[in-house]
Amino acid sequence: MKKFFEFMDKYFMPIASKIGGQRHLVAIRDGFVGIMPLILAGSFAVLLNSTLVTWVPFFEFLRGINGNVWWGTFAIMTLLVVFSTGYSLAKGYDEDGLAAGLISIAAFITVTPQIHGEAPWGYINGGFLNATGLFTGLLVAILSTEIFVKLTKRKIVIRMPDTVPPAVGRAFAAVIPGIVAVYVAGTVTHLISTFWDTSLYDLIYDTIQAPLQGFGQGVGSAMVLSMLMNLFWFFGLHGANILEPIMNSIYLPALEANASAIQQGLAAQFTVTRVFFDVYVHLGGSGATLGLIAAIFLGVKKRKEYREVSKLALPNGIFQINEPMIFGIPIVLNPILFIPFIITPGVLTLIAYLATASGLVPPTYVAIPWISPVGIGAFLATGGSIRAAILAIVNLFVAIGIYLPFVMIADKQMKDEVKKEIA
Repeated sequence: MKKFFEFMDKYFMPIASKIGGQRHLVAIRDGFVGIMPLILAGSFAVLLNSTLVTWVPFFEFLRGINGNVWWGTFAIMTLLVVFSTGYSLAKGYDEDGLAAGLISIAAFITVTPQIHGEAPWGYINGGFLNATGLFTGLLVAILSTEIFVKLTKRKIVIRMPDTVPPAVGRAFAAVIPGIVAVYVAGTVTHLISTFWDTSLYDLIYDTIQAPLQGFGQGVGSAMVLSMLMNLFWFFGLHGANILEPIMNSIYLPALEANASAIQQGLAAQFTVTRVFFDVYVHLGGSGATLGLIAAIFLGVKKRKEYREVSKLALPNGIFQINEPMIFGIPIVLNPILFIPFIITPGVLTLIAYLATASGLVPPTYVAIPWISPVGIGAFLATGGSIRAAILAIVNLFVAIGIYLPFVMIADKQMKDEVKKEIA
């Protein structure tokens, strides 16, 4: 075990630290975080239409209202992410985030295919604005913002006198970088449509996004990603933050597609979504540490520090916050807890995947706050499924069962050490 830790410290930690601090991944992560209130609003609208409005005829008048809310939030997820990511990336460079966000949207609309009606252009399919256009949107936001930042830092801008109001000065400073960024997007779009008879959107979706989404729906890949997140945590790195851009890029489109299908009265098609992990796997936080807390209460007698930390961490753990456990026990670099902390997410992912794929529980389609307690989150994420809530609770008991032998070993270790001291 010592050699393993030394190997990971030498080779894994530096790479993981670089990934966690990579400017573009941080911008994507912050971009998704920035739009979360709107995603929750859209999901709440879908949830109401599929539960309260469907169950109680009196509330039928809310169906159209909820549809409008969904259209203005969840259904244009990519458009929101494009602005938010461009804004976050520019702020990371200490440049004008508002200008970068607006330029990113303009560049994205520039590359978006149009449905031709009577006019030569101007008809945009809403399908290009939802999560199916996510990879294209992220790529365009990053590239257009990079062009904006590079030109701005090289002072290729229109300078205004100091007497001009700051807002006006910033607007004029963004003129040249904005024109260049949008024209680059327009030129690339024209070349692709001319020489390959396709669009940038179709090119990226067919070669990158669709294969990744297909890969992400495999039970093996879902298990590996959930376990990899805990591997980062074990070495003191914020695994959720490091993998958040990847998880959102792969699994948020699946969540949006399921929500869209439910909104239209169709069956949800994806088994694994972004919220799937929150309600079935991260029970009490990464590593299902609520199960660890329960296991400590059940199996620890001698290690008073374990019990005290668990008592303090329990209120946070109920709401999926587990830093007190990770750094208080600690789980970080704890050789006894290494195995259960890594394998528990994989086992829980497998159980939840099989239950969902078999139809035992419905697929998740509602974005919920990640702090939702165990069972309640699953109930809400599946539109009110009692079976989903029961599955989440069953997974919690599975987590307790996995952790229990290891905390008992840790407790016995303390008991043996006390005996040696007495002797």
